[in-house]
Amino acid sequence: MRVLIIEDDAKVAGAVKTGLTAEGYQATVARTGEDGFFLASTEPFDAVLLDLGLPGRGGLDILAGLRNRGISIPVLVMTARDGVEDRVLGLNSGADDYLVKPFAFVELLARLRALLRRGRAEAATGRLADLEVDAITHSVRRGESSIDLTAREFELLDYLLRHKGQIVSREMLARDVWREPSRGTPLDNVIDVHIAHLRRKVDQDFTPKLIHTVRGVGFVLREGER
Repeated sequence: MRVLIIEDDAKVAGAVKTGLTAEGYQATVARTGEDGFFLASTEPFDAVLLDLGLPGRGGLDILAGLRNRGISIPVLVMTARDGVEDRVLGLNSGADDYLVKPFAFVELLARLRALLRRGRAEAATGRLADLEVDAITHSVRRGESSIDLTAREFELLDYLLRHKGQIVSREMLARDVWREPSRGTPLDNVIDVHIAHLRRKVDQDFTPKLIHTVRGVGFVLREGER
């Protein structure tokens, strides 16, 4: 599980990262709001631990930006702001949970695990526009039409849907879908062929178009052009 820690306090960020690493998580730290928003928008994390009082882009702005892009990654707010109004504002801005500093690491870990369990349950069926993907039965539908995909095409579509609104690079697909991060020759051509096949099945006879190429970067699953 990959967790992004957006926290400007080096001591807090270091302690949380050390604790999560010891529990088997892959933790990444961003020390500014801008860096945190960029990573959360472009990299495939399973959860975000977010401080609100950040230099530059604030935590609430990061939350709003992620949700406006359709990025539904679970977010646990960590902050010293303990007023009821602060908690309500954070939750209404898109946070999934709220933890007041100082906190015990065991409580943070318990809340994180609960968020991840909830996220996995909600991710069993993914939807965007009239596209529906069931990760349990491996069935795919657009509207009233059933779509037959190969196992690799399903993995690819499921990955894009789990990161809908985020740009997914070919390197990410090679690492997370093909599981060949250190291959001697790039998989770019293989990935492009599979994307083309997937686009014909998922988009060719339907509107709106959902699979978009970001020239020179990768691909994004979203409703409409931007």
